[in-house]
Amino acid sequence: MGQPDTSYRALAKLGGILRDFTADEGPAPTPGKVFVDLGVAVERARVQNPWFTREEVLHALRHWGKVLQEESLLQWFSAYPGNPGKSATVALIMAGNVPLVGFHDLVSVLMTGHRALVKTASSDSVLLPAMRDVLVSFDPGLSGRIAFETGTLSGFDAVIATGSNNTSRYFDYYFGGHPHIIRKNRNSVGILTGNEGVAELEGLADDIFRYFGMGCRSVSKIYVPEGYDFDGLFNAFFRHKHRIDHHKYANNYDYNKAVYLMSGAPMLDNGFLLVKEDGGLGSPIGTLFYETYSSPEALREHLAGLSEDLQCIVGPKDIPGAIPFGASQQPALDAYADNVDTVAFLQSVTADQSVP
Repeated sequence: MGQPDTSYRALAKLGGILRDFTADEGPAPTPGKVFVDLGVAVERARVQNPWFTREEVLHALRHWGKVLQEESLLQWFSAYPGNPGKSATVALIMAGNVPLVGFHDLVSVLMTGHRALVKTASSDSVLLPAMRDVLVSFDPGLSGRIAFETGTLSGFDAVIATGSNNTSRYFDYYFGGHPHIIRKNRNSVGILTGNEGVAELEGLADDIFRYFGMGCRSVSKIYVPEGYDFDGLFNAFFRHKHRIDHHKYANNYDYNKAVYLMSGAPMLDNGFLLVKEDGGLGSPIGTLFYETYSSPEALREHLAGLSEDLQCIVGPKDIPGAIPFGASQQPALDAYADNVDTVAFLQSVTADQSVP
């Protein structure tokens, strides 16, 4: 059994703070500086990025409160050997599409005993420093292991960079001489058989609408059997109708609807989501793609050919690699982006491994 870095204790305490801060029931947390500062960070994040509504940010914080528990952290690390004796500096280049999208990378760096040099996205530069401040309040030694850089990155031994297919080419060029994980665009899909219950359909609706569909774990397309009746699914969507009240979401919905109408593309429209038959994977904001399948065997073969493009498959247990409905935005600690084991990578990293 591998032993994580002692930072797991501060991470577990951060989890407790987040659970108290986001609690829906029970007594409100005692007012104190940490809760005031978190409240300010939530509001600043909303002002900085209108997609980061209070609802979405609190969901992200609630999720991290759930997984950052001492038992969970130790169990996660029990599958790995011990950390390398010599720590390294790992540059983390974060995406900014959903709140705290790169926090798992930071947690992994700390748990493996390394130092993090973080370059946040301009659209998500508030929440990670807020998490750092709480961690440092519990373990002052972490102040020297989490640094933020707004300019050019230098003085690092390895890189974890998350971006688009376009930015990944630049990342490969600039960071190819260092040990690295470079992530590209991926999408997630949902699989329906027509036998789903209300709870499963509502879970899928959460997977679709959470973070306005902007995450790589957001379901952007569903596969349905030929002749599928969408009524039950549309009923499950209804509790997300408030999304259309968000001006940026509404603008995207209206724009895409106009484009589809002008092109004569058939679509289903419930007033806040467009459902369009399409062979693509990545649907625009306010739109959900769907495709029909003729048999489960044909579907499995089709999905196997998309393995390099998919982040998650949400659906029934008999689909290889599928996770339950409603689980796409609640990943476990060992649910690694792009199925690349971040901890194993970090445990292989030591200082001064760059190629001359």
